[in-house]
Amino acid sequence: MKIYAEITGWGKCLPPAVMTNDDLATFLETSDEWIRTRTGIEERRVSEVGTSKLATVAARNALAAAGLEAEDIDLIIVGTCTPDEIIPNVASAVQRDLGNKTAAAFDLNAACSSFLYGMHYATQAIRTGAHKKVLIIGAERLTRILDWTKRESAVLFGDGAGAMVLEASENECGLLASHVTCDADARDVLALEFGMSFDRFGFDGIMPFNFVGQEIFKRAVKGMNTAVEKVFEETGLTTDDIDSLIPHQANKRLIDYLAKMCKVPEEKTVINIQKYGNTSSATLPIAFCEAVEQGIVKPGDTIVSAVFGGGLTCGAGIIKWGQRVTPIRDNNEQLPSQGKSALDLILPLHEGTKAAWEKRGDE
Repeated sequence: MKIYAEITGWGKCLPPAVMTNDDLATFLETSDEWIRTRTGIEERRVSEVGTSKLATVAARNALAAAGLEAEDIDLIIVGTCTPDEIIPNVASAVQRDLGNKTAAAFDLNAACSSFLYGMHYATQAIRTGAHKKVLIIGAERLTRILDWTKRESAVLFGDGAGAMVLEASENECGLLASHVTCDADARDVLALEFGMSFDRFGFDGIMPFNFVGQEIFKRAVKGMNTAVEKVFEETGLTTDDIDSLIPHQANKRLIDYLAKMCKVPEEKTVINIQKYGNTSSATLPIAFCEAVEQGIVKPGDTIVSAVFGGGLTCGAGIIKWGQRVTPIRDNNEQLPSQGKSALDLILPLHEGTKAAWEKRGDE
């Protein structure tokens, strides 16, 4: 008897504070037209709370959709590149806040590819019998690490979290095939120069963010297309068998180009980058959650996903949705608003970074 990892729960968490392109134009040399035409992004969310809080709300919603309690879960995987702290991990905070006492819990950092990486390894864990019910979360608070004086990267990212529950099942569904890889020769074209290698006494508050856009675009398209070809080859499926493409939401131009290369028509491509920007590891589960909520994903649908991220990690998967597309319990828990606007939260970061750059230039 073959065991599959069926997706039985889904949920998301989107911070209430919204930053529009016009908001960004109040302190950066940019405009709504400049951002929209180059990226497809119109707005993004800014969080007042840490990554673990975002992850926990998304997790609760996914558990509610699955009709499970926290103690039913035996493995928690959190994909993130913006943990609250280096030690302990985000997954342990989620486990504690959910009230689970026994699950294994760890973080996975493949940047924007983290959620698909997590699905890949969680599915293998279920198929081998090592775990029965796995909670996978993609969560990021990217707005806390951006250099808000750099237009090219600052306009791209936002905060949020999404989650799924995978359960052992005899139904042929879930992640049917996946291929993950890493183009390590290009690891420096997308990098945040902050971590244990920093001079602990010389840190001045600036976290240089390397973002070589054209090189990332070129390698991302090649890597994702190759990964998609691999999963099609493994399953024997073609684009005619695909009901929708749900890719990583990094740039609308990139999504359109990927869809063209994969021969997936526009009406089958799920795009929500205009509302949230690039939320890194959270883009995929948020997009899946919204696609289900909006009726885009239907019972028994076959979906292809493709991702890329820092490393440069890359991957693709073919997912067969189960027969249920409605949550068993209400899964719309949201973060309460603390009364601050997105500009209230970001302007101090912008001014602080600007002052740090000016001080560095004077020395």
